This record gives sequence, C-alpha cells and structure tokens, in this order.
Amino acid sequence: MPGTKAKSTVSDSPLNCAIDRYLVFLRSEENKSPLTVEAYTRSLRLFSDLAGIKTPQDINKGLIRVYKSELHMHRTKTGSELSVRTKNHHLTVLRAFLRYLVQEEELNVYPPDRVTRFKEQERQVKVLFSDELHRLLNAPDTSTRSGKRDKAMLELFFSTGLRLAELRGLNTKELNFRTREISVRGKRGKIRVVFLSERAADALKDYMESRTDDLTPLFIRAPERAAQVAPPGENFRLSRISIYNCVKKYALQAGIVSNPSPHTLRHSFATDLLRNGADLRSVQEMLGHKDLSTTQIYTHVTNPQLKEVHRKFHSK
Repeated sequence: MPGTKAKSTVSDSPLNCAIDRYLVFLRSEENKSPLTVEAYTRSLRLFSDLAGIKTPQDINKGLIRVYKSELHMHRTKTGSELSVRTKNHHLTVLRAFLRYLVQEEELNVYPPDRVTRFKEQERQVKVLFSDELHRLLNAPDTSTRSGKRDKAMLELFFSTGLRLAELRGLNTKELNFRTREISVRGKRGKIRVVFLSERAADALKDYMESRTDDLTPLFIRAPERAAQVAPPGENFRLSRISIYNCVKKYALQAGIVSNPSPHTLRHSFATDLLRNGADLRSVQEMLGHKDLSTTQIYTHVTNPQLKEVHRKFHSK
C-alpha cells in the first residue's frame, strides 16, 4: 500500500537510523538508565518530526532556528506550551546527539556547541512550611492498609529526598531497618545511600507488617490480589501517576493551597537539612546531584547569615 511504503521510508531515513544507533550507544556504551533513554527517544523523535529533514547533514544554523521556533509553537497533549526548561532539555539532547555523530561516527555535521539554549529565569524552589508538612505527613488514615502504604511513601519522600522515579523503583530487599539505610539507583545509574528518619522507619515497618505478599516491589497496588501472586510481581508496582496523585490527594485533604508535588517534598528535605546546618556538599550527595551548582539553588532560601544580617541591619 502507498501509505505503508511512505511510512516505512520516513522511519528508515538516515536521520532516524542515526538516532536509533545513538540510542543503542546510550544503552550499551554509556549505560544510561531506561528512563534516560526513554526521555532521549521522545526528544529526538520530536526533533525528527518538527525539523522535517532526512539526514543529519541537513542540520544547519537555519534549521536550528526553525526547530526553536517550532518548539515555541509546539503544544503538549493537554494543549499546554512547553516550559523554557523543557525546550532547553530538547536542545541539550540534540547537542548530545550531534556530539555523538562527530565523536563516534566521525560525521561532518553542525557543531553541537553552536546549538544555544534559551535563557532561563532562576529556578524557584517551592517548599512546605513546617505546619503544612506536619499536616501532609499525618493526612493518611493509617487504620487502613492503603493508608499505611501512603503514610510510608510520604515519610520516605521527606526523610530521603528521593525523586519520584527512585522511590517507585525501590524493592523490599533494599530496606535495611537495622542501619536505617536504603541503597538507591539514581540518575545515570549511580548508586547512593539514603537514610531513614525514625518516623520514616516506623511508617515503613508498619506498612511492611500489613503486607501478606512476597512480591519484590516496595510499593504495590491491590494488596489483596498481590497476596495471590508469585514473585516478583512487577505488574503490581505502583505507577508514577499513582504516586504523584497520592501526594496531591493528601495535600488537598490537608488544606495545602500551594499544590505541592513529590518534588516539593524533595525540596523541603534539602532546605530542612541546610537550615539546620548541613553543609552543601553533603546535601549534594544525599540528593544525588552530579553538580554542586544544582544544589546551590537551595541556598537562596536557607542562608542563615543573610537572614541574620537582615535582622541586625534592616531598619525596623
């Protein structure tokens, strides 16, 4: 059929074949996590669709300008514009792809460093006030099995500063109640150790004691059905959207109007440490940040010296 032939031609274009080779390279040589490869795949497929070219050699200054314009006009499935940060993510992925073509395939393509990013405003850090945090952590009804699970998730988010994907990927065998530690695989496959507060450890113990299954995932759905399934039971692992909606649900119940997300609890974890005197590099390690500059966004809301200067010298 003509339509089928056209579709095959597009998917087998030199550009898309190069993208496929790059994705294999990310998995085999760079050891990128499945989530990273998935994100790069979406980004490069978007570039292929919006750029409308067939070969990597077609990429030039004018094409990059057109691509940037298309990113401005592109809308998500919900009709929303892309944030500047998301646009820059797509440009960063394109630069990485071009760098691969130059270094690994030795192709004469547009220089990756000439793909400039959009100027971003300084990131705003949303954190919860202590009373809001208290209400949120105590919102789940721990007389129910699902309430015990949700309480454990919320406490774990605040105790460790885990990313949503990191928390979702945890398995029961990774819990160590004796040392109150958990080994976590973060971005770029890097392993780090996070620590459980007494509250988080107690909530997790309460949750684990309520489970009657032997499945591998730490946080699961449908516990009654899960008890009838043999391990590992990956299909019962709680989804990303379920965990995200869990935080939203209890924030609403707790009357928190700032609309916090799981990442808000990560921000709250970091700012709580810094406000209580933790050094920046230790917080960097606990958050799993590659660069210290990423962690430094929290200093704007936690610098006690600036607060003291303001108290002493600002006119009353």
